[in-house]
Amino acid sequence: MRYWLGVVQREHVLRGVALGIAQTNHGARAGVARMQPGDGFVYYSPKTSYPQGDPLREFTAIGRIAPGEPWQSEEGDFRPWRRKVDYDGAAVPAPIAPLLDVLDLTRGNPNWGFQLRRGHLEVTPHDFALIAREMGADSLLA
Repeated sequence: MRYWLGVVQREHVLRGVALGIAQTNHGARAGVARMQPGDGFVYYSPKTSYPQGDPLREFTAIGRIAPGEPWQSEEGDFRPWRRKVDYDGAAVPAPIAPLLDVLDLTRGNPNWGFQLRRGHLEVTPHDFALIAREMGADSLLA
């Protein structure tokens, strides 16, 4: 089992949660193809919307990759790759600031935000567990 972080503005996260899907890196296939059913997945949102949204810096949704393969959606000229996700509906957004000194992703790294520019990255089991607890998604840890 692996754990993944997608970096997407909140407006798009909310749409993805409503659809029960994950999409990262502007719909590129590579990120969603690496994820497997049962893997943990969390979204981090630096802003409320893009490009003019307000700064947010919160974890905004969390869940597990659902059974099935990635697929390419049809949205006119835009054909993003997606995966089904079983989101924890009881989870609440959690700011990253209180976790900066304890997450493997950020601890001791004053430039931690730079690595998030990749838009999709693997995180440690330790980090996923801390984020899940902060979001009230303890059920994902069983």
